[in-house]
Amino acid sequence: MARRKDNYIFGLDIGTRKTCAVIAEVNESGGLDIIGIGMTESKGLRRGIVVNLEATVEAIRKVIEEAELMAGVAIESAYVGIAGNHIKGFNSRGVIAVGGKSREITREDVQRVIEAAKAVSIPPDREILHVLPQEFIVDDQDGIGDPIGMTGTRLEVNVHIVTTSVTSTQNLIACVNRSGMVVADMVLESIASSETILTPDEKELGVALIDIGGGTTDLAIFEKGSICYTSVVPIGGDSFTNDISVGLRTPIPEAEKIKKRYGCALSSMVEDDETIEVPSMGGRKPRILSRQILCEIIQPRAEETFNLVHDEIKKAGYEKSLNSGIVLTGGGALLEGMPEIAEQIFDLPVRRGSPTGVGGLVDVINNPIYSTAVGLLLYGHRNTASRSRVRGGENTFSRLKTWIREFI
Repeated sequence: MARRKDNYIFGLDIGTRKTCAVIAEVNESGGLDIIGIGMTESKGLRRGIVVNLEATVEAIRKVIEEAELMAGVAIESAYVGIAGNHIKGFNSRGVIAVGGKSREITREDVQRVIEAAKAVSIPPDREILHVLPQEFIVDDQDGIGDPIGMTGTRLEVNVHIVTTSVTSTQNLIACVNRSGMVVADMVLESIASSETILTPDEKELGVALIDIGGGTTDLAIFEKGSICYTSVVPIGGDSFTNDISVGLRTPIPEAEKIKKRYGCALSSMVEDDETIEVPSMGGRKPRILSRQILCEIIQPRAEETFNLVHDEIKKAGYEKSLNSGIVLTGGGALLEGMPEIAEQIFDLPVRRGSPTGVGGLVDVINNPIYSTAVGLLLYGHRNTASRSRVRGGENTFSRLKTWIREFI
């Protein structure tokens, strides 16, 4: 029997360091099985922003071909992750009066109150990416997740709004379209990662998700089951690599290899007599150096990264609310010693997060570098009613209706 195309979901993570594609099939029980994976090096992005269109398109085409070949299916649309310094998030509130004789809250009332919450002034060069309802309030009764059918005279909603640069978003969409793929939806990468990394209990008690990518480090804070703060720190794994390249006087490709093989963010975890071989510039002979020297280069950058994130958490006022601690994910989280140094800086429990909630090729994707791609699949699976939308031509109201369907 022929397999239906709408049984498949495609997640595309276009990062600064790597581009990753993952295909999942909806199984008989309604879950997702990973059936195709593609990954290649990214060369066309810098800190999440497209700087070389052709290089980005080539990378996207390559991972699409790899994933489709492994899965044995052709995919037409993708859920695409977006990140970068241009991402801005803020909270807003909407208030409306409930009409009708019965004063019963309807779906239309919910739409109106969310419209009121998003009626904020933003610069013309920015657009709303997400409107994320946190809680509804009916006649001063807060903490309501679904107000439809309830009776009241006043309806309020607290939302978290994420905005992006119009040009950065459109350039990313153009790259995907030129690769032959339609964008089903654009999703903030930290929100996508949270789909597969965080547990419902962590989101309820309060948790900070720190996604350490190649160009940036994304922060998302959850409390009472909803997202309440997002931010981007302009430091990522590439900053560590550049420091190693300069500090050890070795080419950047070699510095990346050294970081992955020998890197440690906490020098106290390394023995004094451990040594590493470091390739030199210009064809000179390799040198033998102490691994402690490498750690002394990496540790200050790790401390700076986590201190900047800590400052963001304090600025947002959630320093005392993270009862579930910190969860690290992304390629940068793989660096030895990162959870340990994070625990010292945040004074909270810290764990590495790898993708969960899917079947199929779980042994392959059980790695923090796949967090965003797998999260995009789970996000898309929850929004299957909107999979046929073309992101490039959708309007703000259609995106709003999608979020209403998701949270109601």
